[in-house]
Parts: sequence; C-alpha cells; structure tokens
Amino acid sequence: MTAVPVSMTGVRELVDGALRAAVGRLDPRTYRVAAYHLGWTDEEGHPRKAPAGKALRPALALLSARAAVAPPESALPGAVAVELVHAFSLLHDDIMDGDRTRRHRPAAWTVFGEASAILAGDALLALAGEVLLEAPAEGSGRAAHALSTATRRLIAGQSLDMDFETRRQVGVEECVAMASGKTAALLACSCSIGAVLDGAPEPLTDALAAFGTDLGVAFQLADDLLGVWGDPATTGKPAMSDLRSRKMSLPIVAALNSGTPEGAKLAELYARPRPAAEGPAEAEAREAAALVEAAGGRAWAELEAESRVRRAAEHLAAVRMPDSARTEFLRIADFVTRRDH
Repeated sequence: MTAVPVSMTGVRELVDGALRAAVGRLDPRTYRVAAYHLGWTDEEGHPRKAPAGKALRPALALLSARAAVAPPESALPGAVAVELVHAFSLLHDDIMDGDRTRRHRPAAWTVFGEASAILAGDALLALAGEVLLEAPAEGSGRAAHALSTATRRLIAGQSLDMDFETRRQVGVEECVAMASGKTAALLACSCSIGAVLDGAPEPLTDALAAFGTDLGVAFQLADDLLGVWGDPATTGKPAMSDLRSRKMSLPIVAALNSGTPEGAKLAELYARPRPAAEGPAEAEAREAAALVEAAGGRAWAELEAESRVRRAAEHLAAVRMPDSARTEFLRIADFVTRRDH
C-alpha cells in the first residue's frame, strides 16, 4: 500500500474549521443537505463521526503556497474554495449519473430529493467565489477568476461525458479532452491557487497548473481502471460498474478504437440492450472486461497514466521552487495514481 504523503496528513483538520464556517452561512434547509453530503451529519442532521477523506484538492492548494515560498496557511481560502467546488460537482454528478450511493451511504439526492441537492450544489459553488473574493491576499481576484474558469471547464467536461452516453462512437482524443475538463481542470486550479493567491509570477503558476492538468488526466485513467477492475471494497461501487452502465471511459474507448477483433466484439456487446437480470449482467460485464483487456485498453491506460505523471514532473522541473515542495507534489502524484488504497 502506498504511504500517504506527509503534505496530505492533517490537511482535513487544518481546513475543516474554515470550511465549516463557510458552509455555515447557508440557510438551514440548504445547510442540512450540504452538511450531510460533506459527511458531517446523518439524515436527521445529527453530528456524525466518519472517516475523513483524503482532502486531495485542499492539500494541493496548500502545497502550491509552499511552492511560492508562502506560508501554507495563506492558501486556506483557496483550499476551502476548491473543496467547495468539488463538493458541488459531486452533488450534481450523483443526480446526473443516477448514483444512489456516495462514500458508502445514500447519496444526498436520494435522501433530500433532487431539487434540494441541486440547490445545495449551487450554493456551495457560490460560496467558493465568496471565500476567494474575501481573502486578504494580493491575488484574490486572480484566484477567483482561475477557479471560475476551472469550473466552466469542469462543466464542459461533464457535458461532453453526458454526450458520450448517447453515442456509439467516441474517439480517444475526445475522451482525453473530456477528462482534461471534468477531472483535470479543478486539479490544475488546486495545484496553483495557493501560489496565485500569493501573487506569484505566471511562469510558476502556469507550471503548477500544467502539472495539475497532467496529474488530473492520470488520476482519471487510474479511476477508470478501477471502474473496470477495481475492488468494490476500495471503490465503493459494484464490480465492473463502468461496464455494467456502458460507460465510455478511457480504457474502454481505447479498446473500442483499437482496430482489433476484440475491440469490434466489444462494440457489438455495447450495442446490445443491457441485461435486466443480475446473472446475465454479471456474465456480460466479465466478458466485456476480458475484451477490453485483450484489445489493449487496459495496457494503454496504464502506460498513458505513467506518461502523464512523467510529463507532470517535467513541468515542475522547469521552474524554481523549494525542493521540498516539488518532492511533495511528486509524492502526491504517485499516491493518487497508484490507487491501491
């Protein structure tokens, strides 16, 4: 198991107070949905103790301040803001994807209704902008603009992902572009927002964002591999969930575009109506997983993830920053793309 990088330990405790203060501005009805979604309360609104998440995006935000030789605490508004946007995106994603569970319990929309969950997501997104614009930092306006742009790219990626659901043919480059928006845009912003708040020069903030973009695509590749071959105990989703839902994820799209007999057979399988019964669905998912692997989809995704991590490291090597910050960025990249935890 890959050890948790030092820069990711204790982040939740550092950010939690400011995050709760921001969410506490919401009206009581919206707060109840948001607090449940964030894992702070149960369905009745009672405080709940639950394992804290990895806080990846806040950790990257704090680390980006270190890269600019600024105190990590100066990036706290950025760390809160990117976590609020992430929470917004998950609230809406669960509704759009029809996912009924989130972190091993009922998704917020199944508890409070779709309309309330949508409004809570909207409120969290608005809060993110407020937090940044109120930050007593030289680059607060620039940071708010960066986060707004990242959110727009995230939405564009999600829209493209939804478009894939109605299409029989999706290109590999299209799928990479989708991941660059849906997943990588917010990670890129997270990797640079602390430095942006500090007023760091563009060569540094651009390099940090470029690191985050390649890391985000690698992260999505790792996540997509888990969507086919992951352990349900780790992922919190049924085995081979992406195949069951006919998802156009990166390894699957690579297999479909492989020009191999197995890729053609996978396309035929994806064109069939989904089995209604659990037994046939299980057998079909296993067949599809074997076809994706035989067509080279799994190998391509693994190699592409490794390539993206190398490219991410090259962006950091091209600019000046403390060696300790550069090392921690690379440790985080290794941690989140191995996904054996």
